[in-house]
Amino acid sequence: MTVNHIERDHIQGYWVAIATPLTTNDTVDHALLAAHGQQLLQQGADGLVLFGTTGEGTSFSAQERLDTIEALMSRGIAPERLMLGAGFPAVPDTIAATRAVLGLGLRHVLLLPPYFYRDAGDAGVEDAFAAVLDGVADDRLRAMLYHIPQVSGVAVAPGVLASLRRRFGVQLAGVKDSSGDYAHFQAFRAAAPDAPVVIGNEADIGRALADGGAGTICGMANLAPALVRAMFTDPAAAGPMRDAIALMNGPFVPTLKSALAALTGQPGWARTRAPLRAADPSVGERVAAGLRRLQMPLAA
Repeated sequence: MTVNHIERDHIQGYWVAIATPLTTNDTVDHALLAAHGQQLLQQGADGLVLFGTTGEGTSFSAQERLDTIEALMSRGIAPERLMLGAGFPAVPDTIAATRAVLGLGLRHVLLLPPYFYRDAGDAGVEDAFAAVLDGVADDRLRAMLYHIPQVSGVAVAPGVLASLRRRFGVQLAGVKDSSGDYAHFQAFRAAAPDAPVVIGNEADIGRALADGGAGTICGMANLAPALVRAMFTDPAAAGPMRDAIALMNGPFVPTLKSALAALTGQPGWARTRAPLRAADPSVGERVAAGLRRLQMPLAA
């Protein structure tokens, strides 16, 4: 079992960066997504992050994201178990989406930095985040910054985390480090010791917890939820986790979704939103076979 599910002022434990299944009409398959999410929660996940990188978040409009939250809540998933991936190049769009999600009863959002002007610098990134929090102006908000510079092209500096935490307190509820660079995780911890830091790289979950990390938001939990859960308590799980990650050679999201389709027999998992292109079904079959060889309990 993981640690306490939900904290008042930040998420902690084991949260899934959930993938987004699509219908043949290229819309979100709410029923399939809700069933997958409910199963992950039953298997020990503490919560679900919708429309992050694994969920192809930047390929979906704000309204599509909000409609999906409402659909999951109508199917019995509690708002405290949900976090929305947000963050748009235009600050007013981020403010509007964040206010809307608060109106639905969620408190937790994962905020990408503005990701077009890559020369804005740390001060510009901090200004944009501050403008969001000032614009939302709601004490209920618990916003987590999202550091994934190899994808977004814009980094979140440790000093930006520290400054915003001082300015906004618990409304700035920490940072997700998905850089894959453990030294950056450590830099976040050193710069803002009271700010929760969750890690994206599944192989680093154990040592991140030992170094004061708050937990994980990760994509591999879609495929191997029991293994991710084991990373919280069993040091021996690190080896199989590295083996599982090694299977994902290729574009991560299409590969993961193809594997989910192979494991579940649900073709909606294999579909991707442009600009991503679906992986060849043989890719998913290869990954699924590798996971079965590792004898992992898998999402059905």
